[in-house]
Amino acid sequence: MINAADRLAQAIARTSNPTAMGLDTQVTHLPAEFKPLTDSVADICAAIYKYNCALIEGMADLVGCIKVQAAYYEMYGVEGMKTFAKTLSYAREKGYVTIADCKRNDIGATAGAYAKAYLDPKGEFFCDFVTVNGYLGVDGIKPFVDLGKETGCGIYALVKTSNPSGAQLQDMVAADGRKIYEVMADFVSEWGTDVIGECGYSSVGAVVGATWPQQSTELRKRMPHTPFLVPGYGAQGGTGKDLAGCFDANGGGAVVNASRSLLCAHQKRPEMGWLEAVRAEAVRMRADITAKY
Repeated sequence: MINAADRLAQAIARTSNPTAMGLDTQVTHLPAEFKPLTDSVADICAAIYKYNCALIEGMADLVGCIKVQAAYYEMYGVEGMKTFAKTLSYAREKGYVTIADCKRNDIGATAGAYAKAYLDPKGEFFCDFVTVNGYLGVDGIKPFVDLGKETGCGIYALVKTSNPSGAQLQDMVAADGRKIYEVMADFVSEWGTDVIGECGYSSVGAVVGATWPQQSTELRKRMPHTPFLVPGYGAQGGTGKDLAGCFDANGGGAVVNASRSLLCAHQKRPEMGWLEAVRAEAVRMRADITAKY
């Protein structure tokens, strides 16, 4: 069984692109030809799924990883969550490494139930990685790690998030002098020691925002075997130069999420067809985040 970190490293190598295409798909993102016929939930979800599938098919040679944010599907209830499940399944079928962005957070048996939903091949939302919130400690993480060992799947735990107010808690100083995000970083490193793949990275990863370039550079040194999922690029203000420190000396160790910048590329380049515009933005982004600054 191939470790999730190794699958991701292979996908990045195949496309020469450490980008995760975020399918945080909303009605306002849809090109004209994908607009729903009515305002009914069924028609909206059908339109979103159609666009997601077209992106998955049209971007397979440029992007090897898909991240699907659950919130944009949960808001449509049962029909939305069916679309969420179908999107993850279709992306995996087409050879993508998949990340379910849910930030699950609970303990014991409840955490175990969440883990089965996402990391068990029998689960409706089966994926390669699921995002988790580790602030309940190891009780909330162990069920995910244990099941991931059996199924070859992994997690990304929140460490240094991209939002400005994250610093209110994450930058507080603990009694031993470490900042809270550094304490969490050390925990994440420890939780992942038994699941390091051949690529040198663990299947227990960290969410580290592109909006904190100094801290992300320090965390890369602090967590040499922990892969990063990097939000904050593009619409949140992060640039390729800002996230350069998230990568190791060989350009590995991180995957950078891009959602609105790809989903809405056709809106900024109306002279192009929608897929042409998305592909052009993906190529531009790849050059930006792989540049040697």
